[in-house]
Amino acid sequence: MTVLIEGRHPGEFLMTEANGQRSRENITIASGAGIIAPGTLLGKVAASGKFVASAVGATDGSQTAVAVALYGCDATSTDAAIAAIVRDAEVNGHVLTYHADRDQAAEKASAKADLAGVGIVVR
Repeated sequence: MTVLIEGRHPGEFLMTEANGQRSRENITIASGAGIIAPGTLLGKVAASGKFVASAVGATDGSQTAVAVALYGCDATSTDAAIAAIVRDAEVNGHVLTYHADRDQAAEKASAKADLAGVGIVVR
């Protein structure tokens, strides 16, 4: 019997957002960021203004979580344009995707606090 594993769905994590979808913006995921799943916490690289998965060990500005990928993409070898939640929203913390180095509870709590700073509340 074949076992199928279903990945994350676009917007699966989204509980509520501001009227008129003003919670969303089109963003660019930086080339080399790899596979980004829907619901991935993103940080903004200060030098380029592009986004990558928010990693604790980063020193380029992306260590601060400021957005959540609404859709997934493959930015392994080229930039990718997607929509992201960047403000005024509530998200389900149980279906968010964190960078692999955010494996401690304190690191996840810090990312949630970063998101609260831009108006994204993790429930």
